[in-house]
Amino acid sequence: MKFDKPATTNPIDQLRIVGKPTRRIDGGLKTTGTAPYAYERHDAVKNPAYGVIVGSAIAKGRIVSMDQAAASASPGVLAIVTSRNAGKLGKGEKNTAKLLGGPEIDHYHQAVAIVVAETFEQARDAAMLLRIGYETQEGRFDLAAAKDAAPLTRKTEQTGPPLSKVGDFDAAFAAAPVQIDATYTTPDQSHSMMEPHATIAAWHGEQLTLWTSNQMIAWGVGDVAKTLGIAKKNVRLVSPFIGGGFGGKLFVRSDELMAALAAKAVGRPVKVALARPMIPNNTTHRPATIQRIRIGTDKNGRITAIAHESWSGNLPGGEPETAVNQTRLLYAGANRLSSMRLAELDLPEGNAMRAPGEASGMMALEIAIDEAAEKAGIDPVEFRILNDTQVDPEKPERPFSQRQLVKCLRLGAQRFGWNKRNPKPAQLRDGQWLVGLGMAAAFRNNLLTKSAARVKLDRHGIVTVETDMTDIGTGSYTIIAQTAAETMGVTLDRVVVHLGDSDFPVSSGSGGQFGANNSTSGVYAACMKLREAIAKKAGIAPADARFADGRVSAGARAMSLAEAAGANGLVAEDGIEYGKLDKTYQ
Repeated sequence: MKFDKPATTNPIDQLRIVGKPTRRIDGGLKTTGTAPYAYERHDAVKNPAYGVIVGSAIAKGRIVSMDQAAASASPGVLAIVTSRNAGKLGKGEKNTAKLLGGPEIDHYHQAVAIVVAETFEQARDAAMLLRIGYETQEGRFDLAAAKDAAPLTRKTEQTGPPLSKVGDFDAAFAAAPVQIDATYTTPDQSHSMMEPHATIAAWHGEQLTLWTSNQMIAWGVGDVAKTLGIAKKNVRLVSPFIGGGFGGKLFVRSDELMAALAAKAVGRPVKVALARPMIPNNTTHRPATIQRIRIGTDKNGRITAIAHESWSGNLPGGEPETAVNQTRLLYAGANRLSSMRLAELDLPEGNAMRAPGEASGMMALEIAIDEAAEKAGIDPVEFRILNDTQVDPEKPERPFSQRQLVKCLRLGAQRFGWNKRNPKPAQLRDGQWLVGLGMAAAFRNNLLTKSAARVKLDRHGIVTVETDMTDIGTGSYTIIAQTAAETMGVTLDRVVVHLGDSDFPVSSGSGGQFGANNSTSGVYAACMKLREAIAKKAGIAPADARFADGRVSAGARAMSLAEAAGANGLVAEDGIEYGKLDKTYQ
């Protein structure tokens, strides 16, 4: 289905099921401990071995020796896989660092070996017996020290242009009667979702299956295949439930690669979970930033000049923390400057983590906006309203498709009793506590990406949806079921949803805040195609067909969905594709 013009009336607008309070259909599985997470797939394989990954003990350098004798002789040990016996490995398109280090070491805790044994405890104990000799090298770890030499980053689809200029910022800022010029810093940050990165790997001849915790199934298939040097058709990823991802599971990590290598080495399935101390440095983290923001306003508080410059660091080939991108769109101002510079550092990979760019960039921007409002003598809510924009500030010919920031600000101010606030700090006490009331705006751009699904209707009138979309705890199962139920005119209990399997059509995946709108749009497209097949079976023109109460009808003609499906059922597959609306509208 091509979506290339603004939406009009469609079956979702009925809102019989969509938009109504609904019990999550995965809730029962999760509250009873029966949701099948990766490491606990007891149904998937028999007699698995266990692998424990060993991470580098240095941050930069090379391995010069590895004594495996004691570890190999330890009870239950089946194999030890390192770069010396792993075979030739590539690097996935989404990976910045190699997932298996050695002899060169790129960062601290880079995986350098996996010890495989009959039990987890045996593998863990043997891993502690590996004796690895290192030769350290001088590394670059301090962003502040590397800042002045950091070049502008390269332009990518994800980051946008490294340098953006509109008007004459320098002249406008110099002439502004109200000015602020401040530098803000954020530290390197990491996180730990409830479910660790975990994988079970099994080979059947040339076919590799990974039961894993991964947000983006199609990306994962491609990068596993590229890293191992095998055909994509020989890789299957299964990830129906994910115990939190937040960007940290967007890409293939060492647990997936090392489980695959270990399973190959021992000729049986292998289970691997990253130990908690390994996760911050062996996956992705949010890089530190240094951000300079300058804002100039006229005497009435209107922004006439705004600049946001950011520095961050990453491994060679990595991308920056996109801290300036929200400033490019959130507030008006005729004269603008923004830039991103990237220093090469020998720290673990910096990449997507819980609102990449927004978290660090919005913090700095909103503090600066508050400081500008105070200097201009204007209430911070009113200052933001005064500087609202209904068009892309860098491309005024491109309006926002929808932007209700002012409405949000006014509603928030009303609900929070903003007019009763004392703007002077340290005036309100609650016992020993000083109590303040503040506010900030936040913004994330909408992202559109293709997404597909397969929808089946069986002889009992049951609708089954299959798509490789994942559920990272955010409710994908339920919203996809709601979409299918609404579109097909059935109740929620007549819909079955299967997710997270690379055997299913490729969806948007879960990430970038684009999963819900894109994956449900793909399901909608497939359902509309199925509706056409049902209407044809019922002898009804698709444009006239009404789907409700498990039936299709038009005028006096009606047929149950079960009857339309017949003994063999009906299947439809389609996806959502977007035209150039995002070029016309922001």
